[in-house]
Amino acid sequence: MQIFTFPLLAARLAGGFSRPARLQDLDLAIRAALDAGRLAELEGVRRLPGTARSIARTLSKVWLADLDLERLAGHSARLAELAEIERRVRANLPAGVLTPRDLRDAALMRVAHAPATLGPIEIDRVAAIALVWRPLLAALAKTVPLAWRDPGTLETAWFSGQIVVSDVGPPASISVASCASPRAEVVEALRWMRELISSGSARPREIAICATAPEEWDEHFLVLVAVSELPLHFSHGVPALASREGQACAALADVLLNGLSQDRIRRLFGHARGRSRALADLQADWSLGLRPGAALLEVDQWRRALDEGAGRHADGVDPRPIVMPVLQLLARGPEAAAQAGAGLLGTAARTLWTEALRRAPAEALEFTLQDLRLPDGRDPGASAVWCPAGHLAGAPRPWVRLLGMTSRSWPRRAAEDPLIPAHILPRAVLDPHPITEQDRRGFAVITRHAVRGCVLSRSRRNPQGGQLSASPLIPQGISPQVFRRAHIPQHAFSEADRILARPDEAAASPALVAANLCWSNWRRPAVTAHDGQVRGDHPQIARAISEVQSATSLRLMLRDPLAFVWRYALGWRAVPEGDQPLALDARAYGELVHELLKHAVDALEPVPGYARASRQEIEAALAGATEAVRVRWPLERSVPPALLWKHTLAAAAQLALKALTLDETFQPGTRSWTELAFGLPGAGATTRDLPWSPDAQVAIPGTEVSVQGSIDRLDLTGDGRAVRVSDYKTGVEPRRADEIVLGRGSELQRVIYAIAAGQLLPDSPRVIARLVFLGDEEPKAYRLPDVDQTIAQLGSHVTAAVALLLAGRALPGPDAQEEHNDFRIALPASPATYFQIKNASFMGAFGEFARIWGCR
Repeated sequence: MQIFTFPLLAARLAGGFSRPARLQDLDLAIRAALDAGRLAELEGVRRLPGTARSIARTLSKVWLADLDLERLAGHSARLAELAEIERRVRANLPAGVLTPRDLRDAALMRVAHAPATLGPIEIDRVAAIALVWRPLLAALAKTVPLAWRDPGTLETAWFSGQIVVSDVGPPASISVASCASPRAEVVEALRWMRELISSGSARPREIAICATAPEEWDEHFLVLVAVSELPLHFSHGVPALASREGQACAALADVLLNGLSQDRIRRLFGHARGRSRALADLQADWSLGLRPGAALLEVDQWRRALDEGAGRHADGVDPRPIVMPVLQLLARGPEAAAQAGAGLLGTAARTLWTEALRRAPAEALEFTLQDLRLPDGRDPGASAVWCPAGHLAGAPRPWVRLLGMTSRSWPRRAAEDPLIPAHILPRAVLDPHPITEQDRRGFAVITRHAVRGCVLSRSRRNPQGGQLSASPLIPQGISPQVFRRAHIPQHAFSEADRILARPDEAAASPALVAANLCWSNWRRPAVTAHDGQVRGDHPQIARAISEVQSATSLRLMLRDPLAFVWRYALGWRAVPEGDQPLALDARAYGELVHELLKHAVDALEPVPGYARASRQEIEAALAGATEAVRVRWPLERSVPPALLWKHTLAAAAQLALKALTLDETFQPGTRSWTELAFGLPGAGATTRDLPWSPDAQVAIPGTEVSVQGSIDRLDLTGDGRAVRVSDYKTGVEPRRADEIVLGRGSELQRVIYAIAAGQLLPDSPRVIARLVFLGDEEPKAYRLPDVDQTIAQLGSHVTAAVALLLAGRALPGPDAQEEHNDFRIALPASPATYFQIKNASFMGAFGEFARIWGCR
């Protein structure tokens, strides 16, 4: 006995090494036909990625409907053009590879040999037979015994063979289940399956779960079946992207379609290193020396970044000879897809990649890879099955659950063909068996054979929350069983589902106990451990306080103690964004201006000296600094695209020029420095003429807290009796800027600069500290009214903050409520409600420390 499809049956009869055209053959032939050009109607779309697939679908409909495009060519220019494409496709097919109509005609010519080549034929559980095969079956009925078992359709008058109807017994009663969403349908289906197996009512091979189009439920089944370990076979395969090989293909496609970046290359090399031809010898530490924040969007940036990291590798092997050719290949984009796949993918992944490129051009890889599927490796004869309705109609099972019984899925609506719409050729002629009829027929076959049990399941809402109406195929008069979120099943499908169904047992779970306690503590108007309260003198907090602080860490200490603990005691960091920004944020833009200032002043020192340099010399030094930063920054962090980056540099250079030329007249002998470092551990000596060593220690008076930083600008008179420190601000000047002292704990730089200048310069000079706003047309400078008093205030506030932290009250402050808070994700989902509940308790716990938030 041999099992054939109709095309293989015809090929066996036709002989001569004939075989039906497969999708792979048609794709190549159609592409060749389109590349030949000379089209009129389809010329505008022939190079689009989806055109070849659309033509393949249309020609398949034409062939199965047994339509002769040559005869129909006179009715329409579109049909004439499709007839020309069909001629080219038939000419481009390999020898012996035939379209359905040609294969049928070849088989008809040899139908007399059917008794010897085929023998008795039985058509088993085929619900509908395409028009193209009916002449062949009519001829075969005259030469060999021909039977059609369980046709599943009333359209059998044309069939001249024997009709055999199996006695499957009366169908089971149908029940209806109403679920909240597609995911809830999957949960209830797995519970139903578990109940049938565990109770002994059914074996896995007797159970089927199906939908007309299973893609909407596939992801839920993949995840939930993995945790349940139920024997469920995906007859239509699992998505290729759910496998390691599929993810390797996705990583390669991401680079080719979206360009080079450090994140994309690291992901691709993580899949390809040691598994591909091009990266078989790449060592594990190939990326040593690359800055994590650098985007590296161009080959030249990669070359310079790898050059800097050369020589740091433990084994002394240079990765550049391996990495650079690969990067140059990937930079070519989709045109290098075939070559990149051959060199960077393993054997299994390379097979998927080749299939994706066969189905559509490389520009469409993002969509093609999503359509690829792989066998799941389960034995269908020993498993329950999750499948499309078309599969189950051909192999029914006695226990059945149909998902998605809504008006949009059962039955699906037939769509108009995009190439032969109804005004060119009637839909009934082009598609005599529309998808709506197929779904209705499949429903009838499946439910008729469901002799043990049949459940019709539907969602009340789609994944987007829209309401769904019930399918017209659901029998009238059946009251649905409504499943709600609080429903407790008798049979859970997984450990998590079992715990969810047993509140008493769940209450003893340590993880759930902790989660519930956190939730209830967030709702209590009192300070709790989940708000930042810890035991006193915690060693991690003490260690964080003992380290050298910066203006940023001190701001967190004063404005958000909880974030200070998260960042400096626990080491939490915000994940840098991987995408290329269109503009630098305010913080990065300020760092850019300061970087330009540092490079420009370094170029002016010691000759001719910044204080003695003319405007032309300053502009020349700033131009050199701009070029150096333009080259350097892309190796260290993400920068905007080239044109926007150029504009950003020009704007930053203008602000830097304002800062450098703000005070054009100086007292005789005045010395000036910019980006003057202090308190940097391990900085060591420098060749520059500086007033102090960069590692000189600075402490806030009245405290044991040490600080570090870089003074934006320091001007020292020739006699050393007076010094001026400037804190440059690149943003817009705020209202009442002249009244700012500590800025409620947010403006600390100029005060810290004043402390450093007063402690590190000899003879205790008079210190002038000022804020300089560069964002307006004319820069404005605002002096600190009383430097000594402000330093004393800062010392008292820092002392209070240290005492608060050591007492274990690391609570969220005002900055925690800001949208730019990097740690906002660690706070409750509704911060406004949370702080409304907790505010009174927090203020009571902060006590006198909160005074700083009222000081300008």
